Amino acid sequence: MTILLNRLDRSTPDRGPIARSDLSLSPADRPRRLPSIDLLRGLVMLLMALDHTRDFFGNSGMNPRDITEPALFMTRWITHFCAPIFIFLAGVSAFFYGAAGRSRGEVSRFLLTRGLFLIVMEFTIIKLAWTFSLDIGFFVGGVIWVIGASMVALAALIYLPASVLAAFALLMIAGHNLLDAVKAADFGAGALAWVWHFLHEPAAIKIGPSSVLLVLYVLIPWVGVMAAGYALGPVFTLEAGRRRRLLFMLGAAITLIFVLLRAGNLYGDPAPWTAQGTTLATVLSFINCEKYPPSLLYLMMTLGPALILLAAFEVARGRLVDRVIIFGRVPFFFYVVHIYLIHILAVIFAFLTTGDIQWLLGGPPESKPADYGLSLPGIYLMTLLVIMILYPLCRWFAAKKQGSKNWWWSYV
Repeated sequence: MTILLNRLDRSTPDRGPIARSDLSLSPADRPRRLPSIDLLRGLVMLLMALDHTRDFFGNSGMNPRDITEPALFMTRWITHFCAPIFIFLAGVSAFFYGAAGRSRGEVSRFLLTRGLFLIVMEFTIIKLAWTFSLDIGFFVGGVIWVIGASMVALAALIYLPASVLAAFALLMIAGHNLLDAVKAADFGAGALAWVWHFLHEPAAIKIGPSSVLLVLYVLIPWVGVMAAGYALGPVFTLEAGRRRRLLFMLGAAITLIFVLLRAGNLYGDPAPWTAQGTTLATVLSFINCEKYPPSLLYLMMTLGPALILLAAFEVARGRLVDRVIIFGRVPFFFYVVHIYLIHILAVIFAFLTTGDIQWLLGGPPESKPADYGLSLPGIYLMTLLVIMILYPLCRWFAAKKQGSKNWWWSYV
């Protein structure tokens, strides 16, 4: 990526937040949205709905990684693409926000304020969606929290030269596994211990006399993923054919390097893959990479194919494509509403099947009754129901958002 940005650097003089880019399109012709980006984002939103439906309706835990259950494992594994793509595309969207002619200062202020807005939403509206409880004893730093925190960081990082920003992003993504041996306990009980939990080592930390915060999504390397999306932004302003070629080549290279690194168990994930009793189990072990925190191989395994899909989606057309794009245009609205909807449906389902709904009120859906849950086919059907309910809501919200000029719409 750094080499690519260096090539773009030499093409044109600095012109603000989208400076140092070989823009093949005139300012009037640069699209504020690319259908391929909305399509990919919409697809991962649907996968996210599958993951969260499984959380609430399945009888397994929230992160099943047992390769002896291939169908359940793959249902979870395919949703691994959600967070990396979502955060990466948030960085690309930040670039396009500046490409509309805004100054770096304007972009930085927007990233700072929207990032803080998302952090507040994570610990209020979204917490309520997951728990249906106003109890302040337990909080989770999830994906919306880390998107917000990464935006706050990006608000400062965009002032760096493009090549330096790209190098910083690559260093965070590729180098952070060198820090795996460093543990918060090494810092004792002081402030540096909890800072390290926010930076690299997920953990539950006390934030008051009776409150706990589970830091699930740490800042390293998610800040790097968003910065990488921003740094790659100039590629999305190129002529369509050149853009497709660059995205495909970069995605294919990342995917190939993932296969080589993983095959040799050389570097990039704390758990090596091992040969299993069957070919399928061995393949699942190969792709069973760590998400908390996301290892280098986890990110390469997901972002490499994502770039290939972005190239392929440039020519995607049809009614189904148009419908998926609708979801991709309202990601935050979809995220909030889909958790409330799935949780409400789970309460109804639990009441009708077991009569016990208490475990769905007050915390994440972990301690499920032994006789509760749908089979995997049932989970897929429930996900389809959720998507069908959400589509008209998202289409309405997308139309409202597109038709409004009020500044606050850009925050939701």
